Amino acid sequence: MRRIALIAALTALTATPTLAQSFEGNWGCRDTTSAKAGILTIYGNVYGFASTTPGDPSSGTGTITGYENGVGFNDGGLKTARNITAGRVIPDPSFGAAIQLETTEAIVMLCTPR
Repeated sequence: MRRIALIAALTALTATPTLAQSFEGNWGCRDTTSAKAGILTIYGNVYGFASTTPGDPSSGTGTITGYENGVGFNDGGLKTARNITAGRVIPDPSFGAAIQLETTEAIVMLCTPR
């Protein structure tokens, strides 16, 4: 009986979605006009953003908090210069997944895997 309970518990744990969906890696971002906006790199609890515009204050690094459906931006250029608060992992028909970067009012960029 204990074996059955143990197997059932392990099966339930392995069947639940992981906390961090695959948001780590390099992402090519486009703005609302579909123009190239920059490259977003996420590893662990840090990110880096390289804007396509020279001297853009949103370029640089910062920290994030991982969530079940994406990340929250704690600080850095994207948070201070562009007011981006969240990056949500969404399904994408061409790439499998994408990250949409959002302010509190709107979606401002869509990033796809590179």
